[in-house]
Amino acid sequence: MSTNELKTVKKPMTLRFSKQKKRLIDNAQLLTLAMPAMIFLFIFCYIPMFGIIIAFKDFKPILGVFDSPWNGFKNFEFFFMSQDFFRIVRNTVGYALIFIALKIVLGVAIALMLNEVRSRKALKYYQTTMILPHFLSWVVVGYVSYILLKPSSGMLNQMIRFFGGEGIDWYSEPNVWPVILPIVNSWKHIGMDSIMFYAALMGLDAEVYEAATIDGATKWQQTMKISIPLLAPIICIIGILAMGSVFRGDFGLFYQIPRNVGALYPTTDVIDTYVMRGVMDGSIGPTAAVGLVQSVVGLIMVVGTNLVVKKLDPDSSLF
Repeated sequence: MSTNELKTVKKPMTLRFSKQKKRLIDNAQLLTLAMPAMIFLFIFCYIPMFGIIIAFKDFKPILGVFDSPWNGFKNFEFFFMSQDFFRIVRNTVGYALIFIALKIVLGVAIALMLNEVRSRKALKYYQTTMILPHFLSWVVVGYVSYILLKPSSGMLNQMIRFFGGEGIDWYSEPNVWPVILPIVNSWKHIGMDSIMFYAALMGLDAEVYEAATIDGATKWQQTMKISIPLLAPIICIIGILAMGSVFRGDFGLFYQIPRNVGALYPTTDVIDTYVMRGVMDGSIGPTAAVGLVQSVVGLIMVVGTNLVVKKLDPDSSLF
């Protein structure tokens, strides 16, 4: 290669590196602000990925990670061939889809209702009361739900008996829990879930609604023609991110609320509670394999959902 050709190749590379250097300098403050979060992710998300190798080993605590023998995919076979596989996957995916649907539908509905509140005092009261449960631990929520559902002296059974009915032993009736768990989960998270939708509505110029009102549009028409289209990109992004957890269950919810009662396992046992019991039994390898499967499925779901959304509406995709 001649000298002129070398200069021709080096010149674009030099320009590219200088542009990147200038970009780093221009964004130095933003990168500095992002540094704590990057360090946190590296320590608590990337370094623990080293433990993935346990999923492919017959892990013995006395031998440690390196000296434990390799066993290939036997840990994965244990999970997929388990007699509980269908039940826990059905419960995990089914509840996750229900929670995602309720999160979007109820979150949008509450955001639309808050957007109609004109009194600042009333708005602060509604937001505070709805967001407060989000900061309660599942242990506290579990005790509150037990006070309501306690078979002998629970508040719900007392109300049922007051009206002439017979009390229900909630903790021995698995069929009622597909209704109880979504209600409890929505009560705890719906206030926080509605914040992003409400923030998007606040960003819309009020004159748009005033113009629609002058043109004779009803509240329903304003909602369907103005508010919902505005929220569509945010709904898509939240839906894409939520699909990443479709193969995961909220351990606190599924463990604390049903109180780990074996009779309720047909409708309350999910992958995360199944893994917890495996850890308690000392089955570290199979539980690590289950965790790896959850992560891989979550990644596939996020990427796949984003591709579908990108095909339908590129502006609403996450990346």
